[in-house]
Amino acid sequence: MANTQLKPVASLLLVLNFCMYVIVLGIGGWAMNRAIEHGFVIGPGLDLPAHFSPIYFPMGNAATGFFVTYALIAGVVGAASVIAGVNHIRNWNADSLPSAVTAATIAWSLTLLAMGFACKEIDLRIRNAKLRTLEAFLIILTVTQLLYIAAIHTVGPMRRS
Repeated sequence: MANTQLKPVASLLLVLNFCMYVIVLGIGGWAMNRAIEHGFVIGPGLDLPAHFSPIYFPMGNAATGFFVTYALIAGVVGAASVIAGVNHIRNWNADSLPSAVTAATIAWSLTLLAMGFACKEIDLRIRNAKLRTLEAFLIILTVTQLLYIAAIHTVGPMRRS
């Protein structure tokens, strides 16, 4: 039988991370919608305004466009990695471990990238409360996703059932 001491910890972290990724998607979706609705308006002659940027966000600073874009990507991949995580928690054997660890590691690396843009946005200072919340969630998710990877990956050798 496989070592099941960390199974409840991994389950708790999986549920916590899923909820946090859904919140990241909600706030990121709001920011993207606001940017689309309040972005640059192209005039009747189809002339682009000076300094046009396709990732212009009316709130925040110069890093906001990159931050929100990568936060959305990290949120989608993180929420999708829960599928492999649930399968591994349910089976808890050596056959389900590689897919769960791989999906979680990809989600963590994208979350880490989004956290880097969050740090840059914090450094530039101009942002609203929703963006600060998104930054906080991504910084916390970087740590909790890494703890989840450690919890499912360091359970020791498992025999195939």
